[in-house]
Amino acid sequence: MPDDFIYTTDDVLAMLDALLADRGGAWWGEFFADRSKPCPFFVDWPDESLAGWFADGRLAPGRVLELGCGNGRNATYLAGLGCSVDAVDFSAQAIEWARERAAAADVTMRFQHCSIFDAAFADGSYDLVYDAGCFHHLPPHRRRDYVALVDRALRPGGRYGLVCFRPEGGSGYTDQQVYERASLGGGLGYTADRLRALWDQAPFSVSVLRQMKHAGGPGPCFGEEFLWVLLAGKAGSAGP
Repeated sequence: MPDDFIYTTDDVLAMLDALLADRGGAWWGEFFADRSKPCPFFVDWPDESLAGWFADGRLAPGRVLELGCGNGRNATYLAGLGCSVDAVDFSAQAIEWARERAAAADVTMRFQHCSIFDAAFADGSYDLVYDAGCFHHLPPHRRRDYVALVDRALRPGGRYGLVCFRPEGGSGYTDQQVYERASLGGGLGYTADRLRALWDQAPFSVSVLRQMKHAGGPGPCFGEEFLWVLLAGKAGSAGP
């Protein structure tokens, strides 16, 4: 590591980012380049939780920001429901795959190829922020920035949906071990208490936190039991 002078909080964050730079754009590019690999979420279907929330009326079509859209399976589903979708991913290969999926489904969405922290959007402009697998790949020192990003993106009364690793689905690393080993080990698992500590605090309140249901055979939804699903609301009202 270069002998940089550490002075500000931003200097510390940049140092920690550099320590964990093994999961940069090149790594994710290689990950999404082989579409035939046996990866559980390299499928065509939306998350069972997301589909269920629309089916039971918890969610309704509106403006959506998807953080870490991957191959576009959820973004395409949302656009097909009539949502206006902005999809962000760090991997150019993932964005290419998602564009192809959207074109095949004859739906329109907007893509941004960048870090979620560099995504451009107007504050308070989304009815739903959705994340199916990005959050658990963030290092501990970026959690606060992530929560602030979701807060900034959502309108008052908006919703936040999350799919992330349960403890048995993640690497098992503690936060301290992440920095000792300079790795997230494939992603971090979360307990229910830790998720509530982040998302059941003002301005958010959790309405759903449960184990994801195993979906079984091919379609119509994706689901694995080593994952959590969470739905939280942001306080306030968008007005009349």
